[in-house]
Amino acid sequence: MTLQELHDSIKDCQRCRLASGRTQVVFGTGNPHAKIMFVGEAPGFYEDKQGIPFVGAAGKLLDELLEGAGLSRNDVYIANVIKCRPPDNRDPMADEVETCKPFLLQQIELIKPKVVCTLGNFAMQTLLGKKVGIMKVRGQSFQVKDFFVFPMLHPAAALHQGNLNEPLREDFRKLKAFLDRQQEPVPPVEQMNLFG
Repeated sequence: MTLQELHDSIKDCQRCRLASGRTQVVFGTGNPHAKIMFVGEAPGFYEDKQGIPFVGAAGKLLDELLEGAGLSRNDVYIANVIKCRPPDNRDPMADEVETCKPFLLQQIELIKPKVVCTLGNFAMQTLLGKKVGIMKVRGQSFQVKDFFVFPMLHPAAALHQGNLNEPLREDFRKLKAFLDRQQEPVPPVEQMNLFG
């Protein structure tokens, strides 16, 4: 299956209550061969209208933060856990997350990123399967299968709570440092005889 085939298979999704209030499914956007993927919570008003994740104010902030980390939307893939806008931008319900989670996991499987940056609590908890708060794990990496999960604050949280702006920027600095470390060549290991 390709990303386009996956998108086509869910564009008319009616699996949960969110289908009745959406304009369209917001699947994802960016480089289908990206080594870095960003996963947010759910589409907002503008995303629902345009069909592209992170196009509102949070998207503008994300673009700025990507640039500061030496990245652009052309380098990454951006998606959400939930593919349809919840009414009044409310938090996704557990059954909605469970309904959409397989689609996100298929996106990850098809894209094969090395790092999945989760933006906010819902994305982090969905991929790590832990009910820990974002403030305890943000800016750290966790190996999951054949990729790392890198939890970060959500740009929308920083827009609504100004005191989270600097911690969000710190998350992106930590991401850049993490990515830089992944690029460094591994020095040769001196061979030793464990049985001698």
